[in-house]
Order: sequence, then structure tokens, then C-alpha cells
Amino acid sequence: MATVTVIIPFYQREAGVLTRALRSIFAQTYTDWNVIVVDDASPLPGKQELATLQADERSKIRLITQENAGPGGARNTGLDNIEADTRYIAFLDSDDIWLPSHLENAVHAMTTLNADCYWASMQADEDFYYHFGMRELEKEPGATRLMETPLVLEVPDLASVMLKNWSFLHLSCMLLGRPVFERVRFEPTLRLAAEDVLFFCDSILAARRPILCDDAGAGRGRGINIFHGIDNQSPQFLKQQFNTWVALDRLEKRFAARPDDIASITSYKDTARRQALWSQAGLVRRRKVPDLSMLAKWVLRDPGLIKAAFQLGAGKLKPAS
Repeated sequence: MATVTVIIPFYQREAGVLTRALRSIFAQTYTDWNVIVVDDASPLPGKQELATLQADERSKIRLITQENAGPGGARNTGLDNIEADTRYIAFLDSDDIWLPSHLENAVHAMTTLNADCYWASMQADEDFYYHFGMRELEKEPGATRLMETPLVLEVPDLASVMLKNWSFLHLSCMLLGRPVFERVRFEPTLRLAAEDVLFFCDSILAARRPILCDDAGAGRGRGINIFHGIDNQSPQFLKQQFNTWVALDRLEKRFAARPDDIASITSYKDTARRQALWSQAGLVRRRKVPDLSMLAKWVLRDPGLIKAAFQLGAGKLKPAS
């Protein structure tokens, strides 16, 4: 029994990655936590990793094994196995680490401010150059400082802010209160991209009070990261972009009555189309066969891809940046 349950989806082939993440939990200044590790048919079994821990450390960890369902499916399994007295849940990717004050900052802020959705900043990293700290959001209209040390902000209409640029959000920096985590789940079919963005949006919309902490909560680790391991020459790239488009299409339905938000989503959908088509054009230039089956599946969902393809053929479609 603990106030905070930490959910770690585990799929790694390198020994020590999970142990490193767990060590960062053991090093937390806040100690009222337990851990659920969901072994998602990992090439390196979670049981093998946990065997390196001391008995008192293993006593705070529950290992659940399942057939591979992707990171979203693994996180859902964790959410479905939370004990009844858990007040907050936190996510930690197995290839990330926490900074020592992460849980202490989060629980203090959420308890004091009666908040049920929380993000800390992501630690600066050359591989995560596009992330930015929460302090930047003070520029948003109506942003309010709720605490000074650490700096905690409240930003009105956070979902709309997120849709313009979600580079301030990361799952390993996120905590949710029971009213939210009982209601919100990941869409596991979007396992290659954007399932986290959809989850962020749904969590914000379900929350009574989302808050943002400028102190870094997590740092980028090193291990298997499916999203960042796919470039535009990867066989999985087209499916990744399709899943991104599907997630954005679902977001569009959630924000149907908000024209400014629809404009942001439409722009991202256009980017997904451009990236997809340029990747397949690149295959043709290298005398390889494009993924016609995946393209056909996309067209059935999104006729706009045909228009984008004609623009590409006419030289009017610029590569996505």
C-alpha cells in the first residue's frame, strides 16, 4: 500500500536499463511509493532484471508479464492493477530516470493545490533539444504562478496550448490523481506514435486542475526507444505517420467546436501526410517498392492523402520540416 504507484512499461534487450530506472526511484526523497513493472514480452525478461535487486527493494515492486501490446497497452495494464488506496500514479519509461526530488515536488504541489494532473519539466538533453521547460509557458495569456519554490504554474485552457506545441510534456514527468487515472486510458493501437499526445489531451480534459512544475522531474536514459529509433527510411515510418494522423483525427473530433484548435490539428495532419509521401517518394528514388498496402489503407481513412500526392507530383508539396 502506497500513496504513489509508479508504472513502468518494460521492453528492453540491454541488461541494466530497468535497474537504472529503478535506482532513480529508490533515490527519491519521497518514499511512500510502490512500483508496477509490466513486462511487455521483453527480449530481456523483467524477472531477470529484478533478480539483481535486494529483497527489500523487490518487495516494493510488482512484476506483471503479458503478451506484447506496445507501450500504451503495457501502461493500461498497470493502470488496471492499481490498488484501491493509491492516491496518485506516476509514469516512468524504462529508458528514463527520475531526478531525486521529482515525487516530493509532485505530491507536495498536487496536495497543496488540490490538483489531479501534473507535469514536471524534462531535463535538458541534446537528444531532446525540442523540449522546453514550463517557465516558457508563463508567456501564455493568463498563466499564473501558484508556487515559487519550485516554480509551479497554472495555464488556462492547457489543452489548446498543448495542441500548438506539446514539446513541454513527457510521460516520465507526469502524475495523475485518482479522479483522472480511473477514467483515462491509452489507445494501444497507436503504438508507434502519438498515443501519448492523445493521452495527454484526454487527461487534461478530464482533470479538475492541471499544474506544471518548472523543476526537472526526469532525464533521458538510454535504451530501446521505439519512436526515436524510426527515421524516414525505416520500414515502420509510414505506419508511424499513419498512426500519428489517426491520433490527430481523433483529437479533431474532441475539439470539433473549437476552430482555433482545429486549425492547429489540421496543420499537424498535413505535416504527417507530407512526411509520409516524401518517405515513399524516397523509396521510389532508391528503386524500392513503396508500401502500397499501407498507402491504400491511409487513403480509405483520409482522401486528403490523394490531394497531397497530386501536389507532390506537381512539385507543389514541400518536404515537412
